[in-house]
Parts: sequence; C-alpha cells; structure tokens
Amino acid sequence: MVYDPERHHRRSIRLKGYDYRSGGAYFVTICTLNREPIFGEIHNSKMILNDWGKIITEKWIWLESHFEYVTHDEWILMPNHLHGIIVRGFFNDGGGNVNNVGRGDSRIAPTANKSNPRIIKPLGGIIGAFKTVSTKEINIRWGTPGVRIWHRNYYEHIIRNQKEWDSIRNYIRLNPMNWTRRGNSL
Repeated sequence: MVYDPERHHRRSIRLKGYDYRSGGAYFVTICTLNREPIFGEIHNSKMILNDWGKIITEKWIWLESHFEYVTHDEWILMPNHLHGIIVRGFFNDGGGNVNNVGRGDSRIAPTANKSNPRIIKPLGGIIGAFKTVSTKEINIRWGTPGVRIWHRNYYEHIIRNQKEWDSIRNYIRLNPMNWTRRGNSL
C-alpha cells in the first residue's frame, strides 16, 4: 500500500498560528475510545470512580508534579471523559490585567518538565503525556497490554477572560448533575 498524503491528511481543530506553549488557561475535554463509560458511574449527581477512574485521577494530578509550568484549576473525571482547566504560567484576561495563576514569572519562560529542563511541551504534548502514562498504568495494573483507553484527539478552548473562566468552572462543577439530564453525554 502506498502512502497517500491527501487521503491521510487530517484537518486540525487547533487555532491556526497560536503558540500552545504560551502561558494561558485552556479548557480541555478528553474522551474515552468510542465514548465508553469505563471510569465509574454517576449516582445522585456524584461521580463514583472505579479502579480505572482512580488511576486516571492519579495520573491527571501527576501532570502538575511532572511539568512545573502546569497548574490544574477546576476539573472532573466523568464515566467517559475528563473536563479540566489547565493553566500555564500567567493568564492575561484580555483587558490588560495579568493574573498569577501559575507557578512562574511572565517575564521568564517556564523552565520545563522536571525530567528535561530544556523542553517546554505545548498543550498537545501535555495531553499526550497524560494519555500515555494513564493508559500504560491501566495496562500494567490490569494485565491488558495494548488496550487503548482514549480517543485519539482532544478538545480545547483557550480561555480569554474571567467571565469565560467562571462559566467554564461552573459547567465543570455541574457536569455530574447534568449527566443524567442530558442522557450521558458531554
């Protein structure tokens, strides 16, 4: 079979020309493969994690310790997806106000991940690292080598101001309550 770049070209859903290494706040949604509900169940508007869900939670938290320029804001793991706000360094609210929501100085580039101080991963690299370590851990603990957990991509939204940030936080907080109302969807 001959590789055909036209046939295999995928349209990017990322903002063209945007530097995803830059400081800011990003709302991400990462879905399971085929949106299978494999991380637990919603009971009485609360997410009850199963063993896989606990591993995913552990690895989501791991991101902050592994990448010193990454801070989590509001996030939630649902049966078939994860919603979270990832903050990189400083956040400019668009009105000239810069808020220190990360762990760095906006005049100094974030140093990098702790294993290699010269590499600053873009948002996609951070999400890729999370997917890789979480899938690997599940496969090791459950003896399921090669089993895929995640959908191949992720959704992101660059948070541009405090009003958006507050709205997204509220959406994340209400996600378990809305799970039943919407019929188990995002």
